Amino acid sequence: MLTPVDDGPAVVVCNTCRFSAGDREDADGVRGGALLVAALRAAKADDQRYAGVGIQQMPCLFSCSEHCSIHLRAPGKVGYLLGRFTPDAEAARAILDYAVHYAESEHGRVPFKSWPQGIKGHFIARTPPAGYVVEG
Repeated sequence: MLTPVDDGPAVVVCNTCRFSAGDREDADGVRGGALLVAALRAAKADDQRYAGVGIQQMPCLFSCSEHCSIHLRAPGKVGYLLGRFTPDAEAARAILDYAVHYAESEHGRVPFKSWPQGIKGHFIARTPPAGYVVEG
């Protein structure tokens, strides 16, 4: 059931996520999550700043009331579940820009002033790292 992956900073994408709030797939029959994976990989390939952030995928993050969901995680850091993205290059860059700040942070907390505009309003939940809970 579990597949080993690199345990560094990563964006884990639900590759079976809906395309939008109203549609399961785009006009070509492709799920939004699969499109978001492709957009993230293309953005990462085009910009060396994103080299330290992994792009991983799995079916269903169980945030099915949302669409195009991701989980941002790294060892010893607070994790975040985000969703409601449009699966395109603009969203991919915003996610990866935030992920770079996240990877560089001590505990996963990124100052609001450093958040890309395209990430604001997309947070669904935060998860504590194994063995910890979050203060304040």
